[in-house]
Amino acid sequence: MRKQSSSSLSRAKSDKEIGEFGDAHDLADYWNETEEAEFAVDIESEVTYYAVGKKLSEQVRLIARKEGISADTLLNLWVQEKLRQINGQGHEGSKV
Repeated sequence: MRKQSSSSLSRAKSDKEIGEFGDAHDLADYWNETEEAEFAVDIESEVTYYAVGKKLSEQVRLIARKEGISADTLLNLWVQEKLRQINGQGHEGSKV
């Protein structure tokens, strides 16, 4: 499969630029320029949601946008990092 150097609609060269384009534009305005796509979906995955306060959520979104990743990805990275720290430092109680 050929790797594109930029996205076809936004002409963006990075995921961050594609995200910024998506934030600023309505897909309906570009619908006629889209093509049908096929992709696999992993229906075995499980997602658990946790409540996050509004102000905290806004801060997470801001940091994620600056990093060019989704808020979900940022939170998952942070939780993984924290769990590694906890598991590596001999905290009392059960290991996660």
